[in-house]
Amino acid sequence: MSQPLVNMADEPDQDNDTAVITKTKARTQRPPLYKVLLLNDDYTPMEFVVHVLERFFGVSHAQAVEIMLTVHKKGVAVVGVFSYEVAETKVAQVMDFARRNQHPLQCTMEKED
Repeated sequence: MSQPLVNMADEPDQDNDTAVITKTKARTQRPPLYKVLLLNDDYTPMEFVVHVLERFFGVSHAQAVEIMLTVHKKGVAVVGVFSYEVAETKVAQVMDFARRNQHPLQCTMEKED
């Protein structure tokens, strides 16, 4: 007796690999932030520091006085946290303005933890 013929289309293909499709969501990382710091010195007038804070960091007069006193008492204060480009620009603006006004005020930036 002969075996019945089996149509290959009716049977699952044994050679097919099973593929799993996964969607990957592009996860954008936040750019690192940088702290802009003002450093105390014995020569820059307090009024000038207050003016710099109001002009370049957009803080109120009361906030500027508070930050200036922190710089005066502690030697350093964070005046803002920004993206790298903004922090770099703020530091350059403050340093340039201080030099043009013949003050040794120092402004730096460091990566936020």
